Amino acid sequence: MRLKFALLAAAAVIVPPTLGLAQTAPAQTAPAQAAPAQAAPAKPSDAPTAVEGVVIRSDSTAMRTDIDRRSYSVANDLSAKTGSISDALRNVPSVEVDVQGNVSLRGDPNVTILIDGKPSGMFNGDNRADALQQLPADQIDRVEVMTNPSAAYRPDGSGGVINLITKKTQKPGVTGTVRANIGTDGRYNGGISATRREGKVTLSGDASYRYDRQEVTSIVDRQSLSATGATVLDADQTAEVLNKGGALSLRTGVDYDLDKKTRLSAELRYRGMDYEGDGRETYLSRNGAGVIQQAYLRDSTGVMIRDNSAIAGDYRRQFTGAGHELTSRAEYEITRFKRGGDAFADYSAGASDFYEAFSFGSEQKRANWKLDYTKPLANQSKLKTGLDFEGADNDYNNYGARGATLRGQSIDPARTNRFAYDQDVFAAYVTYERPFGDLTVQTGLRAEQVEIRTDQITTGQKGSNDYLRLYPTLNAGYRLNDANSLSAGFSRRVARPGPQDLNPYPIYQDPYNFRAGNPDLKPQVTDSFELGWQYRKGPTTYLATAFYRDTRDGVTDVVKDLGGGVFLTTRENLAKSRNGGLEFVVVGRLTPKLTYNLSGQAFWNEIDAASLGFTGKRSDTALSGRANVNYQATPKDFFQVNAFTSGRRITPQGYREPVQMINLGYRRKVNDKLNFVVTVNDVVDSFKIAGVTNAARLRDRNETKVNVRTAFIGFSYAFGGGRPRPEQFDFSTGGPN
Repeated sequence: MRLKFALLAAAAVIVPPTLGLAQTAPAQTAPAQAAPAQAAPAKPSDAPTAVEGVVIRSDSTAMRTDIDRRSYSVANDLSAKTGSISDALRNVPSVEVDVQGNVSLRGDPNVTILIDGKPSGMFNGDNRADALQQLPADQIDRVEVMTNPSAAYRPDGSGGVINLITKKTQKPGVTGTVRANIGTDGRYNGGISATRREGKVTLSGDASYRYDRQEVTSIVDRQSLSATGATVLDADQTAEVLNKGGALSLRTGVDYDLDKKTRLSAELRYRGMDYEGDGRETYLSRNGAGVIQQAYLRDSTGVMIRDNSAIAGDYRRQFTGAGHELTSRAEYEITRFKRGGDAFADYSAGASDFYEAFSFGSEQKRANWKLDYTKPLANQSKLKTGLDFEGADNDYNNYGARGATLRGQSIDPARTNRFAYDQDVFAAYVTYERPFGDLTVQTGLRAEQVEIRTDQITTGQKGSNDYLRLYPTLNAGYRLNDANSLSAGFSRRVARPGPQDLNPYPIYQDPYNFRAGNPDLKPQVTDSFELGWQYRKGPTTYLATAFYRDTRDGVTDVVKDLGGGVFLTTRENLAKSRNGGLEFVVVGRLTPKLTYNLSGQAFWNEIDAASLGFTGKRSDTALSGRANVNYQATPKDFFQVNAFTSGRRITPQGYREPVQMINLGYRRKVNDKLNFVVTVNDVVDSFKIAGVTNAARLRDRNETKVNVRTAFIGFSYAFGGGRPRPEQFDFSTGGPN
């Protein structure tokens, strides 16, 4: 960590050594008024208002577009009131979240997730899906979707960036909300948020807890084939797991205004999850003649713990002239994860009974310093430049023991190892934005020097990979008339292999399933293009976007048969893949009481997996869509229905089956401070994920279902002089990471 602390020390020379996160200070994204081609004609209520130098722009609609992003309000999404971040994201156009919490953006799972424009260790790594499924969404105000972000953002995530903007208040004095929800199967969640604003000082804090109970069922059907196509081994595996536990989120912060143009901030935050589980699985395999080869019943108990602690500091200085400012940020965070348990396998055929213990643990220490400078120029143009230095140290431990008796277990060397991974990124960027009449153009270039060190400590395998790359971006908007506008975007994105993607040591999952990384993986590079059209008439907005992505060295899962019914899932680089499609979004009002938003996508994907031993190219087309209907029956009664479906998606070795879900919600407004909410998720109990493998020597279908079907009843109560604004399309609150 010596290098990382040196970077933070350098930051302290440039800015005052404060700790924190500015909750109300504008960060570094392009202001909304920089995109006249995308913004709707301003109404008197839409005019920007200055609050201590902060420019805020509100909008009466649930969607807002800017030159490099779309912003969707979740203020009226009732599933976000009682559910997790995953539940909120499932109702956002372009975004898909599967039953395990994995997020995709226009079909690409390589997505960067930020909170208020800042990265978080909770949403990085192999287990970020757990955090998305367990952390509450009731503090999220809106979701920004950026499929072609400007160079001010890191290029990580070939699919793009999802920025979660949290709720804030600008009211003086003490304000806040209290909320609580009780659900079926013992689920519950609740929290409190409060802000005290007096003179130059603003104190804020949030505390929430979510208890969940999940029943997970998975069914695997596999056949190993000979060179002639005959079945050599036919295996069936079924697992039922009950997970239960809680997620705690704490944050406290302070903002101090030295003067009207200078702000210092401090923040501490903690997010943690602690779950335990009990599982039972059965396994049965037969040879080609139908004779049983192996059979067992395996009972297991386990725990899953993940916590993230962070301390951060911000400095912001506004100069003469709107939009002329300097910001700096220093942050340090530690993320720890552990998953482990014990099991007993009772064999009825093929092997002897055994006891086993297993665990996987990781620790990441991350230090980051950023400096951003924005200056308006002549002709309403704007220059923006900055530096971004980050260092991350990762330590991974795998442990396995096995024996014929509980006390007679001994360490299994094949399942016990330690792996270290360090990555330093030194980046600089510049963007330039200028209007030419009705045309606004934003160009950018980002340079990144990446230094990676890997050390498989157990086996003594060490590696390194240093490279310098440039990432250009281009975004444009053109105003045809008051109702019509066009947009275009290009960006070069990268999906760097994660630490576990590079760890060659097989990680134990169960007696017949292992997972290993590949130290030879290359970063996946994607060139992303899109063209958009927007039409707005009265309360209705139509958006249509054609997109295309060209990817080289794409990283994908590959399943290998190790023999004897044992399978290894590893990672490989594809030779090339291409995908594209047409996406539409419609937001409008049918009657004074009935509003809706609809979105759909026709998605085409072509995979060239010749480097993996497959012949020819594979391509497929899929349709997906979502709908949200809101009915304001009375001034106090609000009903909501939302549903989505995603089509079949091909993979190098097969395809993923479609996914569907329907949710219902009702809100009763008692008065301006008190609301009651009822929600029902997955009404028809249809939410599941299934993947099919059709390789030359392997047939596999793996289905997983989680009981997300649940009902909640709860309330929220606002206290003090003001409440968080339900809609605040302030593009300057979620700056680039």
